[in-house]
Amino acid sequence: MSEQLKFIVEQLNKEPFKKSFNLITFDTLEPMQLLQILNDVLAEIDPKQALDIREEMPEQTVKRMCALLGMLKYKPPGNLSDVSSFRQGLVTGNKPVIHPILHWLLQRVPELKKRAYLARFLVKLEVPAEFLQDDAEVNKRYHKECEQLRTSGFSTAEIRRDISAMEEEKDQLIKRVERLKKRVESVSNHQRMLEQARQLRVEKEREESLTHQKQEQKNQLFQAEQRLLRSQQQLKDMRQAATDANPESLMKRLEEEIKVNSYMVSEKLPKELEGMRRTVHYLQKVALEPAMGEADLQELEDKIKEADSQINHLIEKRMMRNDPMDDNLTLYRQQASIIIRRKESKAEQLQEAREELAAAERELRQRSSQAQGSDGEEVIRGDELKRLLVKLRGKGTVYKKKRQEIAELKAEYGVLQRTEEILKQRHETVQQKLQTMEAEKGISGYSNTQEELERVSAMKSELDEKKGRTLDDMSEMVKKLNSMIVEKKSALAPIIKELRSLRQRCQELSQEYEEKKAQYESCAAGLESNRSKLEQEVKALREETAQKENRYHYINSMSEMQMRRAAEEMKAYVSSDPQERKKAIREVYMKNISEQELLGKKLREEQKMVRDSHSANMEQMKMWCDLEQLMECKRQCFIKAQSQVSIGQVIQEGGEDRLVL
Repeated sequence: MSEQLKFIVEQLNKEPFKKSFNLITFDTLEPMQLLQILNDVLAEIDPKQALDIREEMPEQTVKRMCALLGMLKYKPPGNLSDVSSFRQGLVTGNKPVIHPILHWLLQRVPELKKRAYLARFLVKLEVPAEFLQDDAEVNKRYHKECEQLRTSGFSTAEIRRDISAMEEEKDQLIKRVERLKKRVESVSNHQRMLEQARQLRVEKEREESLTHQKQEQKNQLFQAEQRLLRSQQQLKDMRQAATDANPESLMKRLEEEIKVNSYMVSEKLPKELEGMRRTVHYLQKVALEPAMGEADLQELEDKIKEADSQINHLIEKRMMRNDPMDDNLTLYRQQASIIIRRKESKAEQLQEAREELAAAERELRQRSSQAQGSDGEEVIRGDELKRLLVKLRGKGTVYKKKRQEIAELKAEYGVLQRTEEILKQRHETVQQKLQTMEAEKGISGYSNTQEELERVSAMKSELDEKKGRTLDDMSEMVKKLNSMIVEKKSALAPIIKELRSLRQRCQELSQEYEEKKAQYESCAAGLESNRSKLEQEVKALREETAQKENRYHYINSMSEMQMRRAAEEMKAYVSSDPQERKKAIREVYMKNISEQELLGKKLREEQKMVRDSHSANMEQMKMWCDLEQLMECKRQCFIKAQSQVSIGQVIQEGGEDRLVL
């Protein structure tokens, strides 16, 4: 496999592919990238295959590649002879499928080019069956697809708008890039700075890709370890299942399955089939008969009642006969019918269980396909599920054994607990007797002191042993650590030596970078200040230009209006039509002037008349004022006279008024 990868990498790095792969980068390629490389190799053989697989459906890509590989007479390896697994490997970009194809293609590129060129003229064209159908069916199908596309909400106008917006953004970005280029060109040594920035970006991208590859390799390692653990566990379970199984149990289970299946085939299923046929016959008979009215239904009900009465009468006759032989046979018949019913019920339960098992297996296959399509990880297959069931059964038996052992241990624990209580009671009695004897002898507390001394000596010996073991362990650990340190130092010595030179190089580059950065910042600050000044000047000039443009447009529009009015006035003035001349402004103004002159003449005449009659009018006005005062005085006097009736009486005689008290 390693030689195969080396050959593929070497050929891809050469003309005409010019890839820059090594074994690690090629081995860590994504499935989509691997498929694109395979498509590029196929495009070198057949130029019609030059496509971007991201713009093509996976089914179409696999179909196209399989067709070309079949044309080139490629045969998969022995472990991939299944067509479905080969297609699935192509869809998912599986390395064990793609690598052999690349190896086979790159070994014989010139020969395959010639074969692909000649195969176009030698392949027999097959007319698809869909083009051989009736035109009406084809038109219906095309019409249905057209309606679905119309109602799917797919709008070409929106796509055109998006494309136009993208083109505008592209133009803006191009202009912005050009402006930035012009600004950068004025800076000294800008090419070297751009090259360093480009190298920095490339190194950062490379660092990110290496980090990503490292994470992917960790994930792959973890998944491989998990698969290894699962495989080891499955192997262990299979070995346990093989040790527990024996030929007698397998034969017994197979015989039971054969009996059940023979009963299902010979008795249950024929009865059900006959019942279904009878039901279908009755239903067909009912469907073929004409519609029945109420009279026909009543007649059928009467016949049913008559048949029920006859059956009841026969049953009564049979019961009255009471033959002892029939009674014995009845008992056996009842037992046989009970056994048959039980057998049928168990068969029905078995059938339901099988249907549930089939439904569960279908659901399992569906879930497995969904899980493979979404995550691409392995799922439990049927054989693995059976092995898990065997494992669960084994664990169940182990669990039962352990539970029985726990029950026995609990019983033994109870016995031991009771024994401990009895021994404690005996120990207490012995201690009491010992204390009384020590008190009688005058050595109270001797036993306790002795026990304490023994316990302390035992603890001291244990501590001494622990200290000795600890010192030995520590000395061994120190030796191991020293040996490990020496090994690590010897292993790290060339790396440290290389690291020193790299550190020195890094310091030089960082110092140079700081200098270039300071130069760049100073240059950028100067350019920024110049740019801000220029932007302010441009802004002021733009505002002034806008004001001048507004003033110019206003004057231009006013002059156009005046010229238009002057042209209309001139046209009306020189016109021979009197109505048109009356519309002229000059005529209107002349008319207004004549009217105002007549009005002024009339007002002057009125003014002259007013001047002539002014003195007489003033005198008359004075007389009217006197008359008004006189009348006001009379009104006041009359009011007073009305209020002073009780004081006196006013008598008017000869134009005189006299007050009589």
